[in-house]
Amino acid sequence: PEEVMQRIHEAALPPLRDGKLLATLGGEHSISYGVFTALQAVRTQPFCVLQIDAHADLRPSYEGTPHSHACIMARAHELGLPFVQVGVRAVSAQERQFLRDAALEHNVFWAHRIHASADLGWVEEVVGRLGPEVYVSIDVDGLDPSIMPATGTPEPGGLGWYATLRLLRRLAERRRIIGFDITELAPIPGLPAPDYLVARLAYKLLGYALR
Repeated sequence: PEEVMQRIHEAALPPLRDGKLLATLGGEHSISYGVFTALQAVRTQPFCVLQIDAHADLRPSYEGTPHSHACIMARAHELGLPFVQVGVRAVSAQERQFLRDAALEHNVFWAHRIHASADLGWVEEVVGRLGPEVYVSIDVDGLDPSIMPATGTPEPGGLGWYATLRLLRRLAERRRIIGFDITELAPIPGLPAPDYLVARLAYKLLGYALR
């Protein structure tokens, strides 16, 4: 995994040095780490991370490696990156303790609380917690499996399509999106709709970030 992270880091450097908006599409969510380190190597200004995900991804290691989809935000924290998590609905006891110990619970927007909101005030609150320059990291299991079943660890109760777009559009209006990734798509043969959703999501996010 360390070699893969280094290769991603090196591949990300040239477009970032050219001032390009880097959009990364992956399978495993751990790929974000190589992009994070490349951004830190190139940029002089700090940035923060908006994570859309069903899971907190704050485990110190998983299945014998610190570079796992279950660990990416723990790695971000080690890099000193502030982050806000949206849509989380599956978290281990260890991750809950991590959030308490690091005083990060206020930056987690739990899915059940989003669904209980009578309005879109949560969108403004999310954006308000983020700094001026934001990297967006989307694990597709953050979306509800009714629209995104094609992922390895689906969880019921996720974000809907329009709620996701409202958040991303408002983010682009009030902050600068410096890059993004979309990960954890696991295509289902004969079911193209989730694949199209990811393509459409990337298209929308590019449009929001570049306008």
